[in-house]
Amino acid sequence: MHPAFVAWWHAGRGGSCGPEGWSGRRRAWFGGGCGPGRGGGHGHGGHGGGDDLPGGSDFDGAGGGNFGVRRPLRFLAHRLELDDVQIAELATILDELKIERAQAAVDHRRTTSAFADAVLGEQLDEPRLDQIRADRVKSAERLQASVVRAIGRIHALLSAEQRKKLAYLLRTGALAI
Repeated sequence: MHPAFVAWWHAGRGGSCGPEGWSGRRRAWFGGGCGPGRGGGHGHGGHGGGDDLPGGSDFDGAGGGNFGVRRPLRFLAHRLELDDVQIAELATILDELKIERAQAAVDHRRTTSAFADAVLGEQLDEPRLDQIRADRVKSAERLQASVVRAIGRIHALLSAEQRKKLAYLLRTGALAI
Protein backbone atom coordinates (compact mmCIF):
# COMPACT_ATOMS: atom_id res chain seq x y z
CA MET A 1 0.00 0.00 0.00
CA HIS A 2 1.35 3.43 -0.90
CA PRO A 3 2.13 5.54 2.20
CA ALA A 4 -0.07 8.42 1.02
CA PHE A 5 -3.01 6.04 0.98
CA VAL A 6 -2.71 4.97 4.63
CA ALA A 7 -4.43 8.03 6.15
CA TRP A 8 -7.30 7.83 3.70
CA TRP A 9 -7.71 4.11 4.36
CA HIS A 10 -7.57 4.61 8.12
CA ALA A 11 -10.28 7.26 7.98
CA GLY A 12 -12.50 5.02 5.88
CA ARG A 13 -12.16 2.20 8.40
CA GLY A 14 -13.46 4.25 11.31
CA GLY A 15 -10.41 6.34 12.11
CA SER A 16 -10.31 10.06 12.67
CA CYS A 17 -12.47 12.00 10.26
CA GLY A 18 -12.07 15.65 10.94
CA PRO A 19 -9.56 18.46 11.11
CA GLU A 20 -7.44 16.55 13.61
CA GLY A 21 -7.14 13.60 11.23
CA TRP A 22 -6.89 15.40 7.93
CA SER A 23 -4.63 18.22 6.91
CA GLY A 24 -6.07 20.89 4.66
CA ARG A 25 -4.05 19.52 1.77
CA ARG A 26 -5.55 16.06 2.17
CA ARG A 27 -9.09 17.45 2.42
CA ALA A 28 -8.52 19.43 -0.77
CA TRP A 29 -7.03 16.42 -2.53
CA PHE A 30 -9.89 14.07 -1.65
CA GLY A 31 -12.66 16.61 -2.22
CA GLY A 32 -13.23 17.66 1.37
CA GLY A 33 -14.49 14.36 2.64
CA CYS A 34 -13.02 11.62 4.67
CA GLY A 35 -12.28 8.03 3.71
CA PRO A 36 -14.11 5.88 1.24
CA GLY A 37 -17.41 7.48 0.36
CA ARG A 38 -16.51 10.63 2.33
CA GLY A 39 -18.90 9.49 5.01
CA GLY A 40 -16.48 7.77 7.33
CA GLY A 41 -17.36 4.60 9.13
CA HIS A 42 -17.85 1.20 7.61
CA GLY A 43 -19.55 0.07 4.47
CA HIS A 44 -21.64 2.98 3.32
CA GLY A 45 -20.91 4.65 0.04
CA GLY A 46 -17.53 5.14 -1.53
CA HIS A 47 -17.75 2.49 -4.21
CA GLY A 48 -20.52 3.26 -6.60
CA GLY A 49 -23.05 5.10 -4.49
CA GLY A 50 -25.57 4.09 -1.88
CA ASP A 51 -27.36 0.80 -1.63
CA ASP A 52 -30.31 2.05 -3.64
CA LEU A 53 -28.44 3.47 -6.59
CA PRO A 54 -28.05 1.85 -9.98
CA GLY A 55 -24.77 0.39 -11.07
CA GLY A 56 -24.26 -2.28 -8.43
CA SER A 57 -22.02 -5.23 -9.06
CA ASP A 58 -22.97 -8.42 -10.83
CA PHE A 59 -24.00 -11.25 -8.56
CA ASP A 60 -20.60 -12.95 -8.63
CA GLY A 61 -18.85 -11.81 -11.77
CA ALA A 62 -20.01 -14.81 -13.79
CA GLY A 63 -21.69 -12.57 -16.34
CA GLY A 64 -25.28 -13.39 -15.38
CA GLY A 65 -25.74 -10.14 -13.55
CA ASN A 66 -28.60 -9.09 -11.41
CA PHE A 67 -31.22 -6.43 -11.94
CA GLY A 68 -28.45 -3.86 -12.24
CA VAL A 69 -28.77 -2.46 -8.74
CA ARG A 70 -27.30 -3.56 -5.45
CA ARG A 71 -30.63 -3.98 -3.75
CA PRO A 72 -33.20 -4.49 -6.50
CA LEU A 73 -36.15 -5.06 -4.16
CA ARG A 74 -35.56 -1.88 -2.16
CA PHE A 75 -34.77 0.08 -5.32
CA LEU A 76 -37.95 -1.04 -7.09
CA ALA A 77 -40.12 -0.67 -3.99
CA HIS A 78 -38.99 2.92 -3.65
CA ARG A 79 -39.02 3.93 -7.31
CA LEU A 80 -42.31 2.21 -8.16
CA GLU A 81 -43.99 3.11 -4.85
CA LEU A 82 -45.04 -0.48 -4.15
CA ASP A 83 -47.38 -1.45 -1.32
CA ASP A 84 -46.55 -4.22 1.18
CA VAL A 85 -48.35 -6.96 -0.75
CA GLN A 86 -46.55 -6.03 -3.96
CA ILE A 87 -43.21 -5.93 -2.15
CA ALA A 88 -43.75 -9.42 -0.73
CA GLU A 89 -44.65 -10.85 -4.15
CA LEU A 90 -41.76 -9.04 -5.84
CA ALA A 91 -39.39 -10.44 -3.21
CA THR A 92 -40.54 -13.96 -4.11
CA ILE A 93 -40.08 -13.30 -7.83
CA LEU A 94 -36.60 -11.84 -7.39
CA ASP A 95 -35.57 -14.66 -5.06
CA GLU A 96 -36.59 -17.28 -7.62
CA LEU A 97 -34.74 -15.39 -10.34
CA LYS A 98 -31.66 -15.15 -8.13
CA ILE A 99 -31.71 -18.93 -7.66
CA GLU A 100 -31.98 -19.48 -11.42
CA ARG A 101 -29.07 -17.13 -12.06
CA ALA A 102 -26.97 -18.90 -9.44
CA GLN A 103 -27.74 -22.25 -11.08
CA ALA A 104 -26.74 -20.82 -14.46
CA ALA A 105 -23.44 -19.68 -12.93
CA VAL A 106 -22.84 -23.20 -11.57
CA ASP A 107 -23.66 -24.69 -14.98
CA HIS A 108 -21.27 -22.26 -16.65
CA ARG A 109 -18.42 -23.20 -14.31
CA ARG A 110 -19.18 -26.89 -14.82
CA THR A 111 -19.12 -26.61 -18.62
CA THR A 112 -15.96 -24.52 -18.52
CA SER A 113 -14.30 -27.28 -16.52
CA ALA A 114 -15.60 -29.88 -18.96
CA PHE A 115 -14.17 -27.89 -21.90
CA ALA A 116 -10.81 -27.81 -20.13
CA ASP A 117 -10.95 -31.57 -19.54
CA ALA A 118 -11.79 -32.17 -23.20
CA VAL A 119 -8.79 -30.14 -24.36
CA LEU A 120 -6.46 -32.00 -21.98
CA GLY A 121 -6.47 -35.33 -23.83
CA GLU A 122 -4.30 -36.39 -26.74
CA GLN A 123 -7.27 -36.50 -29.12
CA LEU A 124 -9.95 -33.82 -29.20
CA ASP A 125 -13.29 -35.46 -28.39
CA GLU A 126 -15.58 -33.48 -30.69
CA PRO A 127 -18.80 -35.31 -29.74
CA ARG A 128 -18.04 -34.45 -26.10
CA LEU A 129 -17.48 -30.80 -27.06
CA ASP A 130 -20.84 -30.76 -28.85
CA GLN A 131 -22.53 -32.19 -25.73
CA ILE A 132 -20.89 -29.56 -23.50
CA ARG A 133 -21.96 -26.82 -25.90
CA ALA A 134 -25.52 -28.17 -25.91
CA ASP A 135 -25.54 -28.24 -22.09
CA ARG A 136 -24.40 -24.63 -21.98
CA VAL A 137 -27.10 -23.59 -24.47
CA LYS A 138 -29.79 -25.42 -22.45
CA SER A 139 -28.67 -23.64 -19.29
CA ALA A 140 -28.81 -20.25 -21.02
CA GLU A 141 -32.28 -21.04 -22.41
CA ARG A 142 -33.54 -22.02 -18.94
CA LEU A 143 -32.23 -18.73 -17.54
CA GLN A 144 -33.82 -16.72 -20.36
CA ALA A 145 -37.14 -18.49 -19.84
CA SER A 146 -37.04 -17.76 -16.11
CA VAL A 147 -36.32 -14.08 -16.82
CA VAL A 148 -39.30 -13.92 -19.18
CA ARG A 149 -41.53 -15.59 -16.56
CA ALA A 150 -40.30 -13.13 -13.93
CA ILE A 151 -41.04 -10.17 -16.19
CA GLY A 152 -44.53 -11.53 -16.83
CA ARG A 153 -45.18 -11.96 -13.12
CA ILE A 154 -43.86 -8.47 -12.37
CA HIS A 155 -46.06 -7.03 -15.13
CA ALA A 156 -49.15 -8.67 -13.64
CA LEU A 157 -48.22 -7.37 -10.19
CA LEU A 158 -47.93 -3.70 -11.16
CA SER A 159 -50.50 -1.05 -11.91
CA ALA A 160 -50.44 0.83 -15.22
CA GLU A 161 -48.60 3.78 -13.66
CA GLN A 162 -46.04 1.50 -12.03
CA ARG A 163 -45.47 -0.29 -15.34
CA LYS A 164 -44.75 3.07 -16.98
CA LYS A 165 -42.16 3.81 -14.30
CA LEU A 166 -40.62 0.36 -14.72
CA ALA A 167 -40.42 0.82 -18.49
CA TYR A 168 -38.74 4.19 -17.97
CA LEU A 169 -36.17 2.64 -15.62
CA LEU A 170 -35.43 -0.05 -18.19
CA ARG A 171 -35.18 2.38 -21.14
CA THR A 172 -32.85 4.77 -19.33
CA GLY A 173 -30.57 2.02 -18.09
CA ALA A 174 -31.26 2.75 -14.44
CA LEU A 175 -32.43 -0.85 -14.21
CA ALA A 176 -30.99 -3.76 -16.17
CA ILE A 177 -32.59 -7.17 -16.47
